[in-house]
Amino acid sequence: MPRLRWILLATLAVVFFTMTAAGYVTEFRRTARLADAVDRKMAELVRLSRTIQEMKEQAAFYETQEGLARLAREQFNLVKPGEKIYRLEVLSPDKALSP
Repeated sequence: MPRLRWILLATLAVVFFTMTAAGYVTEFRRTARLADAVDRKMAELVRLSRTIQEMKEQAAFYETQEGLARLAREQFNLVKPGEKIYRLEVLSPDKALSP
């Protein structure tokens, strides 16, 4: 019967090693997945931080007189007194050929 004890011991050792290896592989995959999620979130944070910085710069610009003038010209089509406005018309090729 001593051989049966050695077989049982070897079987238990293999089972223990298999369980340990499976746990290690599972945790390694989970760690890699979490690291990827952290990288994605960090990239999103950097992108949003840049967007916020650009918006702060725009807000600071539009608080100045020059910024207000530009905003009035672009969005409300306002002009300063004494300025001339030129209107450009672009004719499409179809209209240019017809009489």
